[in-house]
Amino acid sequence: MKKENIKNKFKVKNLGWKIAFIVFYVVLLFVLQASNVFAADDPIAVVNNLSNFVFGLIRAVGMIILGFGIVQVGMSLKSHDPTQRANGIMTLAGGIVITFAKEILSLITGG
Repeated sequence: MKKENIKNKFKVKNLGWKIAFIVFYVVLLFVLQASNVFAADDPIAVVNNLSNFVFGLIRAVGMIILGFGIVQVGMSLKSHDPTQRANGIMTLAGGIVITFAKEILSLITGG
């Protein structure tokens, strides 16, 4: 009987904390949702900035692949392995295409 009383008191005490936490969380959500959002003057500039950022990331990945291709070709020349040389040249070509993807797309689209 004594253990049940302790458990009941503990449940009631925890229930108060749970309700207080829920109320605090709801108030916090209302406060955080009421923030101002300022838009840019020119929405096209935002899209262009995002495009430049994405193409910058693509260029960085292309440079990494290009460097890996150069290392592969160098290792194949040292070990006289034609399969590794072919893979290195293909990796090198892929790295060049990825690195200059923005310029290639602008040449294709004419812009």
